[in-house]
Amino acid sequence: MKYNYIGDTGLKVSELCFGTMTFGGQDAGMWSKIGQLQQKEVNEILGAVIESGINFIDTANVYSFGQSEQLLGQGLKDVGAKRDEVVLATKVLGPMGSQPNNVGLSRYHIFNSVEASLKRLQVDHIDLLYVHGVDPRTSIEEILRSLNDVVDSGKVRYIAICNWPAWMVAKAQAVAYYNGWHKFIGLQYHYSAATRDIEHELVPMATDHKLAIFPWSPLAGGFLSGKYTREGSSDANGRRANFDFPPLDKEKAYDLVEVMGGIAKAHGVTTAQIALAWVRHQPGVTSTIIGAKTPDQLKANIDSTEIVLTADDLAKIEKVSPLASQYPGWMVERQGEYRK
Repeated sequence: MKYNYIGDTGLKVSELCFGTMTFGGQDAGMWSKIGQLQQKEVNEILGAVIESGINFIDTANVYSFGQSEQLLGQGLKDVGAKRDEVVLATKVLGPMGSQPNNVGLSRYHIFNSVEASLKRLQVDHIDLLYVHGVDPRTSIEEILRSLNDVVDSGKVRYIAICNWPAWMVAKAQAVAYYNGWHKFIGLQYHYSAATRDIEHELVPMATDHKLAIFPWSPLAGGFLSGKYTREGSSDANGRRANFDFPPLDKEKAYDLVEVMGGIAKAHGVTTAQIALAWVRHQPGVTSTIIGAKTPDQLKANIDSTEIVLTADDLAKIEKVSPLASQYPGWMVERQGEYRK
C-alpha cells in the first residue's frame, strides 16, 4: 500500500480510503439499499482493511443515522486496531433527528454532532471532520469559527469539505487565513471517469490551495463495475438496481464500460479495477474512497492499486470520456495562448 501526504500537513494516508456507507442500513430508508452489514460482517471486513495497510477510514454521522459510526467504532476495537495507526474521518450536516436544530452547520449542531460521533465511535478525538455539504442558512464565517473552536478543543484534529462549490471553498480558505483560524485540508467529491465535473473548477482550485482530493463513488455508484451494459444488468441486486444514484450520462458511461472492459481484458483484471486505477492516476488525487460488502470485493478493490495504466490506456479512456468545455474555461484557455 502506498501512502500520500495530505497537502502540506505532513499527515500521510493510504492511497485507498475505506468507506463505511454499507455498514448498518437496517430500517434506515435509502441506507438499507446501499448496504446492511452488521457487526460480524463489519469486523471481518475491517480486519482485512487493517491487514491490507489501509490506514484511512471514512464514515458519516448520517450513514444509517449513526449505525455506521457505532458499528465502525466497535469493529475497530474488536479487531484490535491501534488508535494511533488509523486516520478516522466522519462528517456533520445531515439531519440526525426531528428537532429543528438537529441539522446543518450551526455552532450548536457542529458541537453536538461531534460529541455524539465521539460516543458512537468510542474514541476521544476525530482525526478528520468534514462538513458534509452546504448550509445556506449559516454564514461561512460562523461555520469556520465553530470548526476552528472544535479543533482547538482537541476533539477534532483536521477539517475538510464535501460537496461545496469551488467559490465557497476559496472564500472559506480566505476567511480562515485572515482570521488566523484552522483551514480546510482536503476535499471529498464525486469523481469517476464517467463523472468528471470537478475538473472544471475544483481540481485547479485544490491545486492552488494545496488541498487534497478524496474521490467518492469512483465506480459511479457501481455503474462502472462492468455489471451494467446496453444489453442489461448482470446483477439484479446490485446497488444501481435498488438505488440509481449518483446521476450520470448513461450513454457515455456505457461507452466507457466497453472501452474499460477491453483494457481490463488486456491487463487480466476486471472493469471495476480499471475504473479505480483511472481515478488513482488523476492529478491531485490523494486517496480514493472505496466500499465493499464482502471481503472478496474489498480484495479486488485493493488489488487495483497494482495496476499501472499505460499512456495508450489513458488515451483510450479519454477519447470516450472527454470533459465538455465550459465558459469561462474555454475563454481563459484561448486568451492565455499568448503566454505559452
